[in-house]
Amino acid sequence: MLKPLLIEIGVEELPAVPLLKELNEIEKKWAAVLEKNALLGEFEFYYTPRRLVLWHREFKSAQDDRVEEFYGAPVEIAIKEGVPTPAALGFAKKCGVEFDQLSRAEKGGKEVLYYAKTVPGRPSTEILGEMITAWIKSLSFGKSMRWGSSHESFIRPIRWVNVMLGEELVDVQLFNVRSSAHTHVHRISHFEAKEVESIHAYFDLLKEGSVILYPSERRERILGAFADLEKEHGITIEIDQELLDEVVAITEYPTPLLGRFDENFLELPPEVIITSMKEHQRYFPVFKEGKLINAFVVVSNALTTDFSKVIEGNERVLRPRLSDALFFYRNDLKKGLGTAGLEKVVFMNGLGTLADKIEREKKIVSSLAQDCLAQGISVNEASLVRAVELAKADLMSEMVYEFTELQGLMGSYYVQQLYPNEDPKIAEAIREQYRFAGEEISTPFSAVVNIAMKLDTLIGMFSIGEIPTGSRDPFALRRAVNGIIGIALKHNIPLDFSEFIRRPSVAQNYPSDGDYAKNIETFVIERLPGAYPDVNPSIIHSVVSKDGSVELDVLSVNRKINAVASIAASDSFVEAFSTFKRVSNILKDEAMDKAFSIDTALFENDAERDLYARASAAIESSYATLEERLDALFALKAPLDTFFDNVMVNAEDMNVRANRKALVGMIYREIYAIADIKNITL
Repeated sequence: MLKPLLIEIGVEELPAVPLLKELNEIEKKWAAVLEKNALLGEFEFYYTPRRLVLWHREFKSAQDDRVEEFYGAPVEIAIKEGVPTPAALGFAKKCGVEFDQLSRAEKGGKEVLYYAKTVPGRPSTEILGEMITAWIKSLSFGKSMRWGSSHESFIRPIRWVNVMLGEELVDVQLFNVRSSAHTHVHRISHFEAKEVESIHAYFDLLKEGSVILYPSERRERILGAFADLEKEHGITIEIDQELLDEVVAITEYPTPLLGRFDENFLELPPEVIITSMKEHQRYFPVFKEGKLINAFVVVSNALTTDFSKVIEGNERVLRPRLSDALFFYRNDLKKGLGTAGLEKVVFMNGLGTLADKIEREKKIVSSLAQDCLAQGISVNEASLVRAVELAKADLMSEMVYEFTELQGLMGSYYVQQLYPNEDPKIAEAIREQYRFAGEEISTPFSAVVNIAMKLDTLIGMFSIGEIPTGSRDPFALRRAVNGIIGIALKHNIPLDFSEFIRRPSVAQNYPSDGDYAKNIETFVIERLPGAYPDVNPSIIHSVVSKDGSVELDVLSVNRKINAVASIAASDSFVEAFSTFKRVSNILKDEAMDKAFSIDTALFENDAERDLYARASAAIESSYATLEERLDALFALKAPLDTFFDNVMVNAEDMNVRANRKALVGMIYREIYAIADIKNITL
């Protein structure tokens, strides 16, 4: 029989961020509990700051009966001369029956003892308590707490439990709280518990008590009110989706309200005001004609007909935060921007201080500047060095000490205020120094500064043995590598990892114990598939790793990977692949870094002559792209097949044999320069 099931776990106010981080797993974990208990079915999950709710429109009142099967020893072993052996009797005892109640079945081609019994399903009311407990304990919110005399812990104290199957209250005990047909509505509407007369009355009871149970409905209410405020006041409310998610999670009956702050605070950089409002107060910033104005929107959870006191209270709370920020800002401008003090701030044991890190980054950025200039990318080396010198200066500012998330951003503002004659790209690069792939990096100049800082951290950490293992990556080196690759590709910055990390002007700045360069190469190769999520990983491997050698020139590797991936996607590639795999097998003992010398006088067959002529033409031609070059080389499949059909490569004459290997080697060497085909798996 199917009945509706309501499970409500009432808690003290849930913190939004841990709840939202676990949100995608909550339903999965309940589904896993259902499946384990053979009660899997459709359900919905809802939450407010004071409750976690599971709702099944139809739920089995009992598990389905199931058949348990038992297989014993082969009959030839279990029965001797018509008498059951100890093995047979032991099997019967295991099944809980007499020997004569056993039957026979075939298993593994043999006749064996067999017993099957029907196990009645347990009533759902008997196991729901176990299931709910298992589900609650499986939830991972980070920090948890204990309360009262309980030895168990949860993210917040559990205050009530209501489990109803049909119209029946299910007896459940969770964290010493026994289920009852009660719930709590909005505190301002009614403080005490309210009786739930029926499972369907529950939803009406919450609605009447000013609790919007459905998160999607709370979101729609907030966004609708935002639109009304924008229309009424001619403003634009900046909607940060993460902040909106938080506000939805911490309200039961949300009401957006427009508040204001003193106009003189607009002297602060907009990001400072926005950070103060968002991070500390969960306010939404307000703009007019694209500019931040002295207003904010707060989403209240209060129930009242007069919100003036609520608005006034939020304005009063924001004022001292902005006052502090303005004080820090003005103080920082008075003191100026400098790196004094960074020599006392340890970056990492073995790598010195932040002042030492800056000196290493200056050398890296100078090397990168020379590489860029050699490729025709116009970057001013002196300005790059200056950008690196000033990039971390704001770490000594009062503003960044208070608002750590503003590092880089404040340095950019201070450079503009204090050094108006500096190259404007310097302030821009300082602002963008901490960004990663996919985030905006405006110019090659900023890209070089950004890459230099990530390279120093990468090389430095590996040089002292701080290598990420498993999920452990405290310095985000995996993300740093992805950032270096993505930013270099976007701005066409030349970077050969293998050469650069071994460059004397770079390598001499790091501890030299052990060959950490090889470890970095391996690490970068492992990260490359992340930069090409739509490319067969074996194609990437075929480009970067060839018979023990490694190629990690980012721009060159990118062109080759894209070229091979493009060719591999064509219908003709699969046919050509087997032919060129055969070529690679013939040449498995040959070095591909040598030139193959061919003596046409040793040709004995027209197939040899034709292959040589067509291969020479393909190799010597000019191509606009690597794809075109690969197309021409793979088009040699037909003459290669003819060659293999009519020519014995392993001829008895050693000179002829060597000449024929050289002929196919000449072709494969050209492909090998792009990718080692034998490493590709289709």
